[in-house]
Amino acid sequence: MARIRDSILKISEYVPGKTIEGVAKEYGFIPEDILKLGSNENPLGPSPKAIKAVRNHARTISVYPPKGAKELRHELAKYVGYPADQIVVGNGMDGVLDLLTRLFVEKNDEVIISIPTFQYYEIFTLVCGGLPIFVPRTPNFDVDVDKLLGVVNEKTKIIFICSPNNPTGNLMKESDLRQLLDSTDSMVILDEAYVEFADFSMVELVREYENFIVTRTLSKAFGLAGLRIGYAVAPPEISKEYMKIVPVFSVNRIGISAGVAALRDNEHLRKTIKTIRSGSAFLQNNIPFKTYPSQANFVLVDVSPFTAEEICESLLQKGIIVRDCSSFRGTGDSLIRVSVGTKEQNIRVIEAFKGVKT
Repeated sequence: MARIRDSILKISEYVPGKTIEGVAKEYGFIPEDILKLGSNENPLGPSPKAIKAVRNHARTISVYPPKGAKELRHELAKYVGYPADQIVVGNGMDGVLDLLTRLFVEKNDEVIISIPTFQYYEIFTLVCGGLPIFVPRTPNFDVDVDKLLGVVNEKTKIIFICSPNNPTGNLMKESDLRQLLDSTDSMVILDEAYVEFADFSMVELVREYENFIVTRTLSKAFGLAGLRIGYAVAPPEISKEYMKIVPVFSVNRIGISAGVAALRDNEHLRKTIKTIRSGSAFLQNNIPFKTYPSQANFVLVDVSPFTAEEICESLLQKGIIVRDCSSFRGTGDSLIRVSVGTKEQNIRVIEAFKGVKT
């Protein structure tokens, strides 16, 4: 029997947010009574035009999707303002990040990760046999550029940054990003999964730097999490190499049609952004614990002197799912991430927090 690689055995399994089905079974709720605010999903759901596109293309699922998802890439190109040959797509942003890591990282290479942040950067690095190097953020969760640059060496192949960051919700400063890009030849990959909710994007810097890639998703603002559509904006030479290794049918036919329709529905996108920004401010101002400013579709809450586990369990008993952040490297045991919901959902979770506090 073949022996599994040591680098794979070192990986700790990713812990996703709890599901409605699992909580319903464990706590005795009917699914309709459960409020899921743990996975940063769009509370308004997808664009009606995307739903219509899914229905219209349902009978085509017996046919392979077109190679390279060209129609989707061209629509994404119009959305971000780059040529289609600088847009690459994949099976969710996870799939895109996985392949990008494989482009650059070999055994014993190093990858720098600014923590706390999305855990999959570490997993992708280990899969390639690389060594993740963790650099803590500042006390207010800003990227510590000087510390990052202090650990860069000839083995450093990638520096991963998430902005707005998951789970903290804050943006990296453009001046800090430029300092990083100007000071190293290592590839800097900026994860902008939540950028539609933020004040600004840094995708324009791809035009200026050959060592810079921006990754994005249609899961959050566009509400297509279940269809798994991720993409990246990259320098042309990197896009060319990516296309050599991406599975030819990495985005399915339904995903392509829904993604194109969603990108064309500006009204639904504007409504989503307005709902999230208003709801985020409402949560930050009314949750009876310390909250952090957020430019994403979630709010980070410090529930000390309680632990995150205690508060999450209390909320689960009320049929409310939020995210215990203790599994995020570098967060401690008192941080909870709450996804922004509709106005009614936000009121419900605030009242639940108040009940715990008293």
